[in-house]
Amino acid sequence: MNLKLETERLILRPLHLNDADDMFAMDSNPKVHIYLGNTPFKTKEESIGYLKNVLQQYEQYGIGRFAMITKDGNRFVGWCGLKFITEIENNHSNFYDIGYRLKEEFWGKSYAYEAAKVWYEFAFSNLKVDTLYASAHIDNKGSRRILEKIGLQLKNEYLWNNSITCVWYASK
Repeated sequence: MNLKLETERLILRPLHLNDADDMFAMDSNPKVHIYLGNTPFKTKEESIGYLKNVLQQYEQYGIGRFAMITKDGNRFVGWCGLKFITEIENNHSNFYDIGYRLKEEFWGKSYAYEAAKVWYEFAFSNLKVDTLYASAHIDNKGSRRILEKIGLQLKNEYLWNNSITCVWYASK
């Protein structure tokens, strides 16, 4: 995967297996997983498994979640990007989802918005998607604010995994 995107403060590049330590540092933090089912990673192998799944997405669909790296300091912020979802979620399948996850130290600094905005534009200008979707835990006000700010509209509430109340967003 040769794609690389940039924002004012970030380089968005494909994730690699050598990102496993940073991914584990992020995903082992219980605060990061509070709106993700409260299942923080317990081992680095879980991060490696996640990364292998992302690499498979790159090969199958030519897109996936990308690392967010600061231009000043070359620090791993988290990931952001598009994912092609083939499973059924909220009565949808075979759609592009926009998502992001950040290390706690980078919360509240607008990195997620900055990266998500670039991916939103990429989805329509480069991939020519008809509709872009996203979901968030109903109580995750920060994530919901970002989705609305980039241009997605709240459509409905639904139960994710039959147990977690989430909200569904779409670009139109």
